Amino acid sequence: MAYVPRLKQEYGERIVSALKEEFGYKNVMQVPKLQKIVVSRGVGAAVADKKLVDHALDELTLITGQKAISTISKKDVAAFKLRKGMPIGAKVTLRGEQMYEFLDRLVTSALPRVRDFQGIRATGFDGRGNYNLGVTEQIIFPEINIDKINRINGMDITFVTSADTDKEAKSLLTELGLPFKKN
Repeated sequence: MAYVPRLKQEYGERIVSALKEEFGYKNVMQVPKLQKIVVSRGVGAAVADKKLVDHALDELTLITGQKAISTISKKDVAAFKLRKGMPIGAKVTLRGEQMYEFLDRLVTSALPRVRDFQGIRATGFDGRGNYNLGVTEQIIFPEINIDKINRINGMDITFVTSADTDKEAKSLLTELGLPFKKN
């Protein structure tokens, strides 16, 4: 039998029926699902030092388990000495089983390692059912060796769902295990 991630199995067995009951969906296909997770990092100092983008690519590849790609600038900005086409960041788009594995590691091992963690804020929704989360330090992930990093950087994690409203998306993400702060 093929391996199925724990959260994916839980989604199929428990979460679909819970959301169907909560929102009164008539069909299983109406239940929102997590489509992709995008982990990105901007490296502003890469204008002066090109190796910083390589370090960001290596760290994101380690954290997510999938090869990261560099993002390039779309236009010239003279004030920042930035030229069109220069690499200025890194990103990874996770789908399928790797997405569920990353979410499981984020919820169970990375977020509890944040100092004075009280939960994540529920203000990161965009009105279309997507959620953005900012992480200030990459060292919360157990895959990162703290002795081998050259500087502490944050990253943005975007959860793209098929939900139509923020309320549905928040219920989905709560069921998947994201610890939202209690208001």
